[in-house]
Amino acid sequence: MRRLPVVLVLFVIVGTVGAADWPPVVKLPSRPELPDPLVTFDGKPVSSKEQWLTQRRPELKDLFQHFMYGYLPPPLKVQAKVEREDRKAFDGKATLKEVTLAFGPPGTPPIHLLLVVPNGRQGPAPVFLGLNFCGNHAVVKDPAVRLPTVWMYPNRAGVKDNRATAEGRGTQVDTWALDQSLARGYAVATFYCGDVDPDRADVREGVQPHLAKLSLTKPGLQEGGTIATWAWGIHRAIDYLVTDKDLDAKRIIVVGHSRLGKAALLAAAFDERIALAIPHQAGCGGTAPSRTTNSKAETVKRINTSFPHWFNGTFKKFNDQVDRLPFDQHCLAALVAPRPLLYTNATEDQWANPEGQFRMLQAADLVYRLLGVGGLEAKEMPEVGKLVDSRLGYWIRPGKHAMTRDDWKIFLDFADKHLGKAH
Repeated sequence: MRRLPVVLVLFVIVGTVGAADWPPVVKLPSRPELPDPLVTFDGKPVSSKEQWLTQRRPELKDLFQHFMYGYLPPPLKVQAKVEREDRKAFDGKATLKEVTLAFGPPGTPPIHLLLVVPNGRQGPAPVFLGLNFCGNHAVVKDPAVRLPTVWMYPNRAGVKDNRATAEGRGTQVDTWALDQSLARGYAVATFYCGDVDPDRADVREGVQPHLAKLSLTKPGLQEGGTIATWAWGIHRAIDYLVTDKDLDAKRIIVVGHSRLGKAALLAAAFDERIALAIPHQAGCGGTAPSRTTNSKAETVKRINTSFPHWFNGTFKKFNDQVDRLPFDQHCLAALVAPRPLLYTNATEDQWANPEGQFRMLQAADLVYRLLGVGGLEAKEMPEVGKLVDSRLGYWIRPGKHAMTRDDWKIFLDFADKHLGKAH
């Protein structure tokens, strides 16, 4: 085992825990149409890059936190400890590391990061980073990888009484397809989402109660929900990744599926160290519009009813009046600008609203163009199986709600196009 030095974050990623003096929801004007990302809350047009960076972008970040996700805690020092390193993983093709990331007051749950890096590279590797649903032990077949000890989803392979067992080892190998990334020169880092916040509505047993002791969370209706906490956890993992000499700190790609895709998009919007984002099938509350016109898609009211802990208390006030939202999800996509962003979907997954996601990219295009980069180079949704690989990218395949080996091929192709081939 070896210890790495403390990573001291010397810049503010998300701003301080606070809020502007926004009006109550009932005082917000009705806007059935999509709000213009290039018009400020008080109606002033944004016509320059400087205005976007100094006025509208900070305003949108605060609006999203105040009215929807809750406030992310500020950055904390992260101490990394490499618990185990196997330089002959994947038949000698990769080095596998298990790293514990500690932060916060004593007793704060740490992040247990699994990192797999291809061997034989010339120079540091670009890295995909994403949360997983089933624990690191499910991502690989390695019997030595640590089993999680926290609450686990009850419907996952090998889980008994909401705890992981050895029966779950290797059950997500095809979901993560690590062999494909390694073969193309990419590293992959992942950790179980429950390390920072187990996905439970009945109790908060992750990092929030511990950070609250330091007054780092905002109490009340604007307290960060689970998705904001997951995004904050992604940021803490990045604090370590940028120090690992095996990795290219300028080519960090965040990826996530479904609810974890929502967290991935939020993390990318709030942290410019992320070079490229791929929120896969993220749907309502992430990549799809709150003002949906798809009768088969999830709605704000439905998601807040089914998962009341994902967002803050204020967001629930929009259940029956989404037209009062002072933003929509195209504005979150715009916060990623000018960095590449890819939305990926499946034809049978109408719950995630594939067509609505495409409209969000169309609406975010204005900001990308203002910043002097290309945006969405497609006027209509592409045919099934055809990748739109412009800076704002889109892809839809046949099939259902899942992350597959075919999806990873597209992730890799898009990363090659925009960050340069890994080899």
